[in-house]
Amino acid sequence: MDHIKQRLIEVAKPKIEALHALNSTHANHVIQEVTLGQVLSGMKGVVSLMTDTSKLDPEEGIRFRGYSIPQLRDLLPKNTTDGEPLPEGLFYLMLMGEVPTKEDVNFISQQWSVRAQGIPSHVFDVINALPKNAHPMIQFNSAILAMSTESQFRKAHLIGMGKDKYWDPMYEGVMDLVSRLPIIAAYIYRRVFHNEKHIDMDPSLDWAGNLAHMMGYDSEEVRRLMRLYMVIHADHEGGNVSAHATHLVGSALSNPYYSFSAGMNGLAGPLHGMANQDVMHWLNKMKREIGVENPSAEQIKRYSQETLAKGQVIPGYGHAVLRKTDPRFTVQLEFAKKYIPNAPLIQIVERVYEVVPDVLSAGGKVKNPWPNVDAISGSLLSSYGINEYPIYTVLFGVSRSLGVLTQLIWDRLYGFSIERPKSQNLDWFIEQVGKNK
Repeated sequence: MDHIKQRLIEVAKPKIEALHALNSTHANHVIQEVTLGQVLSGMKGVVSLMTDTSKLDPEEGIRFRGYSIPQLRDLLPKNTTDGEPLPEGLFYLMLMGEVPTKEDVNFISQQWSVRAQGIPSHVFDVINALPKNAHPMIQFNSAILAMSTESQFRKAHLIGMGKDKYWDPMYEGVMDLVSRLPIIAAYIYRRVFHNEKHIDMDPSLDWAGNLAHMMGYDSEEVRRLMRLYMVIHADHEGGNVSAHATHLVGSALSNPYYSFSAGMNGLAGPLHGMANQDVMHWLNKMKREIGVENPSAEQIKRYSQETLAKGQVIPGYGHAVLRKTDPRFTVQLEFAKKYIPNAPLIQIVERVYEVVPDVLSAGGKVKNPWPNVDAISGSLLSSYGINEYPIYTVLFGVSRSLGVLTQLIWDRLYGFSIERPKSQNLDWFIEQVGKNK
C-alpha cells in the first residue's frame, strides 16, 4: 500500500468513528427548520449534505479545508517560488485535510502520469464516432462513460467485499479517472479545433502543465495560467449542481465514472459551468452592437441597462450563495494585471466590473450584484490565445474532478447511505400552509 493510502486510513479512522458516534447519539437532533420558500427555490441555504472538501461562505467566499485561495497560493507546493500552486497539492489537501509536502505532490504527479497512459482505445473510438460539431461537453461526457469499462470499484463490488472496504477501489478509480481527464480534454480540443493534430503527453510535466502542453501551448505562461485555473475551479461546496449530482449518483454505489458523468451533465448547464461561454458571447455581442472594440465605461453602462430592460441577464454577475465579489474573480484579475495588464479583453472586464454592480443594484431586485468566477475566466483564457469558447466548460470539468471525486472517496469512507429526500405534491403544500393559518 502506498504512503498516500496509508495516510488516508490514519486520517479517516477517527473521523469515521466520530461520525458514527454522532449519528448513533444525536440522530434525532433538529438542525434546521425548512420554509416553504426554501423548498420551492431549490433548497437554497438548507443544510442537508455533509461535505468535507470545501465550504462556501456568503461573505468570505470559498475555503478549501479551511484555507482561502490567497492562503493556498502561499502554502501549496509550486514548481517555482513565483509560480502558481500545483493542483496535485490541492487534491491532496482536499483528500487529507492537511497541507502536502512537495514530495507528496511529486508522488501524485508521478502516479497520474503512469495511470494516464492506461486509457483503452475504445474511448477514442467513442469520441471519434461523434460529429466534430457536437459540443465538446458531449464528447467529454461520452468519453467519461466509455472509460467506465475500466472501473475498479465495479469489479471489486461484483466479486463481493465488505462496505468498510468500498473506499479502496473508489480511491483507485478516482486516481485513474483524474489522471486521464487532461488527455481526454486535450484530445477533444485538438480534434475539434486543430484538425486532429494530436500531441502526446509529456511524462515529465505536472498534471495541469501537461494539459496545456497537449492542447498545444508550451509556454510557461500558459502552464502557469492552467495551474491557477485548475485550482480555483476545483470545488465549490457540496450543494452546487455538479458536486451534488456526483454525490447523488455516487450514493447508489455507482462507480466514479458514472458519478462524475452525472456531475458533468449538470456542469454543462448555462446556470452552472456553461456560464463562462455566455459571458464571452455577451461581451462580443456588446462590442458588435456598440460598434467599437474597446467600449468606454459609459457605453458599457448603457448597454448593460439595455440588456436588463430586455428582460435578459448580464452573465457572470450574481451568485446563489455569495454576497460579495467572488474571490476567484479577484485572483484572476490580479493574475491578469500582473502578467497581461494591457490585454484588451481584461481592460473591458475591468470596466464592466466598475459599472455593472451599480447598474444591477439600481434595480433593487438583485441580492448579489457582484461578479463571479465566470465573469473573467473566459477573457483570461482568450487573452492567452485559447479562443475556442466551447472548450472552456470542459476545462472547468477537468478542474472540478479534483473536489467532487475526493469527496466521493470520503462518501465511501463514511459509509453514507443512498440519498433519498422526501417530496410532496402541490396540494400537500397548500394544505400545510392552511393548517398553519
